[in-house]
Amino acid sequence: MIKKRLKSILAGLVATIFFTGVGSADPTGVWLTPNGDSHIEIRHCGEKLCGKIVWFTEPRNADGTLKVDEKNKNEALRTRPILGLELMSGFTETGDGKWTKGRIYNPEDGQTYRSKLEVKDQDTLDVSGCVLVFCKAQTWTRVK
Repeated sequence: MIKKRLKSILAGLVATIFFTGVGSADPTGVWLTPNGDSHIEIRHCGEKLCGKIVWFTEPRNADGTLKVDEKNKNEALRTRPILGLELMSGFTETGDGKWTKGRIYNPEDGQTYRSKLEVKDQDTLDVSGCVLVFCKAQTWTRVK
């Protein structure tokens, strides 16, 4: 009887570990973008996720000044440095490693896109951004 109960408990623990996989994978951490030119740190902001640029290949201009958000539609924001720029906000967890209803700002074109995230495995994150019905997806790789 005790042996049977222990087997049952062990089977339950194994199933819990096995099925927790992707659904519980945490998107927080530092991620490398596909072209390898920037690292984005994703973190919890209350119950939602947000993210900022923590590294990119050329943070300074030729004269040594920090590159700024010069393509922003809001003129008042065009002097803020790109390094440290908060570019992700509002992601809400929907379960199974998916986060939706987020926004991603792209300093390369000054646009903000509706976005969603999906943790594929512990080191792979699918990120998609949409304007109207047109969407673009990319895969980010965990740095740490």
